[in-house]
Amino acid sequence: MELDFLSQNAIIYVLMAWVVIFVTAKALKLEKYGFTIKPYSLTYKNYKVQSALTKMLGRTRRGIRVFADVSVIAGFLMMGFAFWFLLNNIFNYFQEPAEFAELTVLIPGVTLTSASAILYFLLSIPIVLVVHEGAHGIVATLEKIKIKTGGFAIFIAMFAGFVEPDEEEFDNAKKVSRLRVIGAGATANVIFALALGVILLTNPLFAMILPEPMLGWFYESPEGVLVLSVIEGGGAEKAGIKENDIITKINGVEIITPMDFLKVDLSPGDTATVNVLRDTQSLEFSVVIMPSPDDPERGLVGIMRDNNLAFKPIYNFIEWNNFQLSMFLLWLWMISFFIGIINMLPLPILDGGKFIHTLIDKKMSEKSVNGTMWAIYIFTFVLFGLNIGLSYMKSGWFTI
Repeated sequence: MELDFLSQNAIIYVLMAWVVIFVTAKALKLEKYGFTIKPYSLTYKNYKVQSALTKMLGRTRRGIRVFADVSVIAGFLMMGFAFWFLLNNIFNYFQEPAEFAELTVLIPGVTLTSASAILYFLLSIPIVLVVHEGAHGIVATLEKIKIKTGGFAIFIAMFAGFVEPDEEEFDNAKKVSRLRVIGAGATANVIFALALGVILLTNPLFAMILPEPMLGWFYESPEGVLVLSVIEGGGAEKAGIKENDIITKINGVEIITPMDFLKVDLSPGDTATVNVLRDTQSLEFSVVIMPSPDDPERGLVGIMRDNNLAFKPIYNFIEWNNFQLSMFLLWLWMISFFIGIINMLPLPILDGGKFIHTLIDKKMSEKSVNGTMWAIYIFTFVLFGLNIGLSYMKSGWFTI
């Protein structure tokens, strides 16, 4: 009951936290230290970022040069991947519903409602922003583009980081230099996520989000989902399913983890074909789907299942005994990877928009450039919006 109350009122706690931050900032008179404090935001600017980046570049110039060149190629690849994923996801909604990936915008207190999810999100975002904006800044320094300021902003429950290059120097730089600077942030996020992912391949939780065929490369898959008990009088009991059976398929959909149950559309009164493994023997049952006690329109097979992930890492050389640390690193990986990819979508506020504008700038008239950019923006916005909208149509506004 207490957890439900916290979840339903998460937005209130987020707003209360913002009030505490705002009052504390005012009380400490942080304006003296470069902060700008408003009722809806807290912004910090540092004018000495350039000297720090110059020192860092002096020790890593060769590696940063390689990274800067890779960022241009990676920018194209990430943008292409983002478009492919969004288009393919819409196709899956109509042709392969079980493969449709539901999308949501992560907003603390709105779509992030559990205390743990909000905490993992808030801890991850500053790290991701430092990596992203730091990469923009150090590549700009490499390209001899002056950085005027760097800093961060908090808008109630959302974070933003920034490095502010000298606009005149940036506009006058070579096109390839500008592409390097723009692509660096997203590339750094993805490289960071890939490095973190290598470590997480030793963690059973990482199997939740690893796609095939990579899942089979790095994990030993379970045979199915274990039945802990059957609900008395339910469809599973009447059909003959027993405790300790292992469910392997429902209506032809392969069941490997508890999350695979979400891929099967079960309505009360329907008859489902359930395949199980019993003492190495494969059996098939016809189960009449029962209504859920909590939601009569939702169908249940009629079992209590084991919700633990049974995946075993092949490279099991790290002991993951701390669940909170595992979940935080999983969130950090997820946010770093997807912020990197999504940032390369061509939208006005994202790096992808600047990337495309830099490519076509001065190759046609200013009017044609603006018209082309707005056409791209509208197409991208509709594509992204459709993915969000179809996710809503499938499951409503789902929260984490």
